[in-house]
Amino acid sequence: MSNSGPGGPPALGIGELAERSGKRASQIRYYEQIGLLPEPVRISGQRRYDQSTVRMLAAIDVAQRAGLSLAEIGTLLGASPDDPAAVERLRDLAVRKLPEVVALIERTELVRGWLEAATCCECPALGDCPLFDHPPLPAAQRAGPAGRGRGGPGR
Repeated sequence: MSNSGPGGPPALGIGELAERSGKRASQIRYYEQIGLLPEPVRISGQRRYDQSTVRMLAAIDVAQRAGLSLAEIGTLLGASPDDPAAVERLRDLAVRKLPEVVALIERTELVRGWLEAATCCECPALGDCPLFDHPPLPAAQRAGPAGRGRGGPGR
């Protein structure tokens, strides 16, 4: 339950913060331990968080989904609001990460193509299946003229 500070917004307990942010309390404590989140104020020994911590946790979540490490996120979150270089660090990080994501997408598309071809496989044994040739056949050779059917594995 939220307690109101003197003249300020309600302070959130760790359970309420976890519920609002979709994070586990243990994750929140870990983020504090490694410095991603500031040390919360304590009232009667219990952690109390400002409403802005919900937004901070959302930013951490977005950054993690974008593939940033916790150390990289810490660097970005550690910037002071009046730090003009913070935006440049974000851009540099994005430039560095983008090729990694492009490579991941390319690998994922190869896997998808292989799995799509495997759904059409009628080979009597895996040893006879061209899906297991190394290197794998290019998608155009695997799938045939219309993307499936004639010319595919086991056909």
